[in-house]
Amino acid sequence: MKTPWTKSLLYVLLTICAALVLYPVLYTFFMAVMTPEDASAYPPHIIPKSIDLSNFTEVFDIVPIGSFIGNTFLVAGLTMLGQLITASMAAYAFAKMQFKGKNVVFSMFVATMMIPWEVTMIPNYLTIRSWGWLDSYQGLTVPFLATAFGTFLLRQFFMQLPKELFEAAKIDGCGHIRYFVSHVLPLSRPALGTLAIYSFLNMYNSYLWPLLVTNTPEMRTVQIGISMLEFQESTAWNLVFAGTALVILPSLLLLVFGLKQLVRGMAAGALKG
Repeated sequence: MKTPWTKSLLYVLLTICAALVLYPVLYTFFMAVMTPEDASAYPPHIIPKSIDLSNFTEVFDIVPIGSFIGNTFLVAGLTMLGQLITASMAAYAFAKMQFKGKNVVFSMFVATMMIPWEVTMIPNYLTIRSWGWLDSYQGLTVPFLATAFGTFLLRQFFMQLPKELFEAAKIDGCGHIRYFVSHVLPLSRPALGTLAIYSFLNMYNSYLWPLLVTNTPEMRTVQIGISMLEFQESTAWNLVFAGTALVILPSLLLLVFGLKQLVRGMAAGALKG
């Protein structure tokens, strides 16, 4: 049984750990509202002496951050939608349908998760270039429309659905397509929501691939746009952090409102192998 002292020590340790984790985010927002003098002071200030909200408007004047955020939302949204469609259909086939070599194919499918993305980046780039998709939304999204992780996650969830439900639907004349659309997808909203949040955030924070396949400012995403706030001669760190705060704010809000769904879906998918 835990004593009050043990509980107090535990809360203190948890508070310290939480502060360490949240410190980079809080420091970003503090720096975003500092004046140029405060931001370049040495030793650096942790808490701003005054609040200067003009940093945010100045960021919009220097780079088209709104256009970058719109591009990123479009690319992340299309990728999320594509992964939900392809992963749910593949997961249903692996979980509910019987065909020759299913286990072998699924094992090969899951094995692709062990291949680092950097290994496939050059072949993907050459393919995209040969199709003339450089500097386009197709080039940004098509290589990410299918995901082995999403298929694995949804398959684990679909396998938990009772067999009696499919047998009862089959007696009523329900085929695979109708059963998938009318029963499996509505019952799998926690897992689908988890995959949606994960894929959106993953693509929203992507940097290397958009940098590789885009050339014009009109097609750049927000992660690349932040680097445009740094100059060779000097860097106004308050503006860089203001831009960073604008970029991370949507993903933070999505994570805050979707955290419960994300944890629930992950836990549900891990219950049955």
